[in-house]
Amino acid sequence: MTQAAPSIPHVVGVFDPATHTVSYVVSDPATGAAAIIDPVLDFDPAAARTSTGSVDRLLAMIVERGLRLERVLETHAHADHLTGADEIRVRTGVPIGIGERIRQVQKAFGDLFEATDVIPDASVFDQTFADGDRFRLGELEVEVLHTPGHTPACVSYRIGDAVFVGDTLFMPDYGTARCDFPGGDARTLHRSIQKLLALPDETRVFVGHDYLPQGREIFAWETTVAAQKAGNIHVGGGRSEDDFVALREARDATLSPPQLILPALQINIRAGALPPAEPSGRRFLKTPLNAI
Repeated sequence: MTQAAPSIPHVVGVFDPATHTVSYVVSDPATGAAAIIDPVLDFDPAAARTSTGSVDRLLAMIVERGLRLERVLETHAHADHLTGADEIRVRTGVPIGIGERIRQVQKAFGDLFEATDVIPDASVFDQTFADGDRFRLGELEVEVLHTPGHTPACVSYRIGDAVFVGDTLFMPDYGTARCDFPGGDARTLHRSIQKLLALPDETRVFVGHDYLPQGREIFAWETTVAAQKAGNIHVGGGRSEDDFVALREARDATLSPPQLILPALQINIRAGALPPAEPSGRRFLKTPLNAI
């Protein structure tokens, strides 16, 4: 008797043009079990106003496709968009999962913002994952890969023939993630990328952002391990670790902080919840001066 081929996840990427973020609805075709990876909470910085259009679209997709949402997965605490994870948890009751080293990020940025309500124990998340942890999504197995370098807490999720890498890798013509945030490290990132590039060549790679590099006119977020190994402009062709570190550190020295880094991290270390209300009932984001 021949063994049945493993189920392949169905993946839909939803692109947010305001932050160039790709959120994913990943589902098991056999059972309809689904997860949302890296959802966005919309934020207008000029008006200091949040809204839920992006979350609404993701949840509508779950309903329209007859899926059963089981969890929200975060690849890391993002610096370029506010997460919609807590909004989804409040509406649906599903748990939020993230890499266990989120505690380091909570400590660093909780101190920066003097956020006394933020306890750096990851308790605002429902599940934390270590390298090699596995769990089920219907009949699919999800494997957690610790892939630090962009931040110390970054993880990737390998689901069947697909891997969701967050900001660790971008499309081959854009390269790799910056490493100049607190706890980031270019040498560590290179080693994390090698872990991803050791996966089978046909593995589908789904990236967390796309920024339309010069020469391309269509946003894209799916590639393969083979394409990354052959053509990634930062690590492809077997670039050495030392050469990568020199390139990455030189590039990072030219980059400005992400536009939403201060509001995003205040929200994201709280799993997407807003800061606690003041006695007036209003909630405030802080802007520490000369801090980044």
